[in-house]
Amino acid sequence: MSGAAFAPYLRRVRIRPDRVPGWDAFPFDLPFVPALDLELRAPVTFFVGENGSGKSTLLEAIAALLRLPVAGGGRTELADEHAPDDGALLATALVPSMTRSPRDLYFFRAEHVAHFAELLEAREDDPDFRGDPYASYGGKTLLRRSHGEAFLAMLTSRLGGGLYLMDEPESALSPQRQLALLARMWDLVEDGSTQLLIATHSPILMTFPGAQIVSFDGGSLRDVRLEDTSHYEITSGVLSSPERYWKHLRDRS
Repeated sequence: MSGAAFAPYLRRVRIRPDRVPGWDAFPFDLPFVPALDLELRAPVTFFVGENGSGKSTLLEAIAALLRLPVAGGGRTELADEHAPDDGALLATALVPSMTRSPRDLYFFRAEHVAHFAELLEAREDDPDFRGDPYASYGGKTLLRRSHGEAFLAMLTSRLGGGLYLMDEPESALSPQRQLALLARMWDLVEDGSTQLLIATHSPILMTFPGAQIVSFDGGSLRDVRLEDTSHYEITSGVLSSPERYWKHLRDRS
């Protein structure tokens, strides 16, 4: 990789215990929170772990720290009125360390696509909105595309050098589309102007060269190799020996 081998914008996120209202209620009762001191060392960082481990909650908290809507979008986007507030609550007790300010910020959430597509349509009909609302999103309405196609269009068209957060982008993307996203990520990271934080379950995405993989399993945050994640172990095991896994699934009782 010829670009930056370090995180160009956000370098650290840590907990301020004096700002915690209490440790016995969510999200402050998540096991990793009391000792949270996360150093970001690569332009691409993956948050991995089982459902409920807190990776999306921390990602939402980082979005709130960056003054992004935790429901997804950019600073100029309207936030979903039904947005989750757990991440925003955690953000009140976190302190970020930045090396410099990115020129662009965005929080991508797959479930935000339908809401956002309707927002763009409303902008097209708004006489007070100047410019083309679709210019940064592939040049045409997202409503006439499949969910996956619309989300990939948002990702590939909207990314352009900055700090970007993504919450499980693979939920809207086929394996082939995940490869397309990886190619776009590589192009952006190459020039040193892009940093990505991605919560994911996808071993395909985790193959990004030089990425930092942070595991939320086990009660504390720690860096792991792709091969040491349960996602890789289970996926490769099922694909290489499905009969062994199906024997276990059939025989469970």
